[in-house]
Amino acid sequence: MSYAVAVRALCEFTAKQGDLDLRFTPSPTAQEGIAGHQTVVARRGPDYLAELPLAGAWPTPEQPELLVSGRADGYDPAQNLLEEIKTHRGDVARIPDNHRQLHWAQAKVYGWLLCESRGLAEIELALVYFNVLTQKETVLRERFAAATLHAFFQQQCERFIAWARQEEAHRTARDASLAGLRFPYAEFRRGQRQLAEAVYRAARDGDTLLAQATTGIGKTLATLFPQLKAFPGQQLDRLFFLTAKTPGRRLALDALASLRRQEADMPLRVLEHVARDKACEYPDRSCHGESCPLAQGFYDRLPAARLAALEQRWLTQERVREIALAHQVCPYYLSQELCRWADVVVGDYNYYFDLSALLYGLTVLNDWRVAVLVDEAHNLVERARGMYTAELDQAVFQEMRKAAPAALKSPLERVGRHWNQLNRDQEQAYQIHPSVPDLFVAALQKAVSAITDHLTDQPDGNERALLQFYLDAMLFCRLAEAWGPHSLFDITRHDARAQRSRSTLCLRNVVPAPFLAGRFADAHSTTLFSATLRPADYYRDLLGLPEETRWLEVESPFAAEQLEVRIVGNLSTRYQHRAASLAPICRIMAEQFHARPGNYLAFFSSYAYLQQVRELFTVLHPDIPTSAQTRSMNEGERQGFLDGFTDRSQGIGFAVLGGAFGEGIDLPGERLIGAFIATLGLPQVNEVNDEIKARMQQMFGQGSGYDYAYLYPGLQKVVQAAGRVIRTTADRGVVYLLDDRFRQGRVRELLPGWWAVQLTSC
Repeated sequence: MSYAVAVRALCEFTAKQGDLDLRFTPSPTAQEGIAGHQTVVARRGPDYLAELPLAGAWPTPEQPELLVSGRADGYDPAQNLLEEIKTHRGDVARIPDNHRQLHWAQAKVYGWLLCESRGLAEIELALVYFNVLTQKETVLRERFAAATLHAFFQQQCERFIAWARQEEAHRTARDASLAGLRFPYAEFRRGQRQLAEAVYRAARDGDTLLAQATTGIGKTLATLFPQLKAFPGQQLDRLFFLTAKTPGRRLALDALASLRRQEADMPLRVLEHVARDKACEYPDRSCHGESCPLAQGFYDRLPAARLAALEQRWLTQERVREIALAHQVCPYYLSQELCRWADVVVGDYNYYFDLSALLYGLTVLNDWRVAVLVDEAHNLVERARGMYTAELDQAVFQEMRKAAPAALKSPLERVGRHWNQLNRDQEQAYQIHPSVPDLFVAALQKAVSAITDHLTDQPDGNERALLQFYLDAMLFCRLAEAWGPHSLFDITRHDARAQRSRSTLCLRNVVPAPFLAGRFADAHSTTLFSATLRPADYYRDLLGLPEETRWLEVESPFAAEQLEVRIVGNLSTRYQHRAASLAPICRIMAEQFHARPGNYLAFFSSYAYLQQVRELFTVLHPDIPTSAQTRSMNEGERQGFLDGFTDRSQGIGFAVLGGAFGEGIDLPGERLIGAFIATLGLPQVNEVNDEIKARMQQMFGQGSGYDYAYLYPGLQKVVQAAGRVIRTTADRGVVYLLDDRFRQGRVRELLPGWWAVQLTSC
């Protein structure tokens, strides 16, 4: 066995100690770090060797168990001096002692590797701390004998080798287990085998797959099973199962549990990674040892907690919390550490796709070979747009300014002046601008730099509003640098009649493809699956999928006779026809209910429309029970609404299309026997959506504008809502599509192929 490890990873594992300290102090950006290294190197002599590759073996080159490699920052042969360069901001004395110990550990390991490779008896090591603001170097130097460095190297390897042996044994056992993995049921459902085979082929060939599969087919299991089967043959390191919502995580964990049951204590590590606010034990405290008891001594207790967790292998949110508290470490940051060692990580989209994605960062850093499964992938378009959108609220900015430190008054006032000028230049309440205003962005960048300097000098005691503005402004500046046709800039003025109008600035992403394409390229294989992924070109274009992405429409397990789909072809739900539509809709719903009493959902385009229909319906048909979705339902209220749909209940639930009850809910059997959909689900016609339409036309060709901006997103919601009705092969139900536009050929082409649609009238 030869286990390969980078110098940085080795030292972070063996030499980190002390508190978890996440006090908000700015560190140099990646660009500043690179520039800082270049500045230091440029100051050295012509024979200076920068980025020197070094490697060594332990215990011996002849019988290596551990292969350690990396690039030393710089070596001066004339002085026999090896330098480890670290960039920083502010007073060098603020660098925590445990960070310095880690830096020295890296320097010593590189020192030994260099001594070994060049036959040196001793060497001088230096930590060079370079202040990116003052351009000043602080140098800590010490001379070491090669024997001393060898002993240190041996000590680090001995600390790590037990873990490396365990990891190598774990991977061998894992792959052997997965090679013999069986489908957990006697047979596949109709269409399930087709999906599983396509996923396996994509994993085998390193391809990207878009798979549209009807709800109820068992998509989660049909994607997880083949991906795991592909692990040994493709030498995969990790599998990321990414979801948009909590129910998706639960379905994934249930599917994985069904696979694990076929072998006692299957050697497969599964981690459910959740957001920090859901895992934090002390939300009112800061993440450092002086404030939070679970941050104090975190790295001292981490090894035991990590070992205990990975011995468990099945690491749900609840289990990680239990282990963390038993070892008195932070559950969230223990979970972050476990992301490095778990075979399967189940988490939200953002952990792989957003700007600072943890899982993507680990993939690149460790050069992992990963497979990615994207659940309910139709949601990724809107979620990704949100990840790459930045907004600044002037009212919030003004309040923050009042309490800002004196040193920040001038740069913040400059931002305010440019912001007010934007308001004065804009005559309308809402306006889309052709570009991001350069002067405003320049002022904002200077303010960010000033706040960075302030936070470097005074890391403690800053107002939360200042820190939030700092993060928002940095994101805005970063996205402004990436400006292109994929984004638009708009200003919304508020209280326009006031003497000093305030506004909201939004740098809005409309095509995430430029940001996401690299994420797909860096995965060995990606499968995106959902009940609504038609047409394929729409998702390829907006998400930045590879040109050769495969497309599959999975055979439905349902028969057409299970679901009556009726298009009411002489009814309009357009805004100007709403009043005339109320009575016919009420009549259709009542007639269907009386013909077959049971549980129904009725979907509308807005809360106002919903309320209009419900008010008339309760007057005309007081004998039929109703319930309704409200604007600000919390999680408990949403669950209460769903709990009203039982095997014995009867009534009609009124909901908004595209809301909490339009997808991701499971009401099988008699819990839901029908749906009325009184809208095409088209996004509201407004300036933003019309600009998106124009951008789509510009970027993706003639005829794509309306479809990409309006039609496809709308029909996606319709099909998702209709998919709530038939959940199993035993279900029977009915769906009414209440609008004459459903008769159009281009609309009907986007409806599921297994539907047998009937045209009717009211």
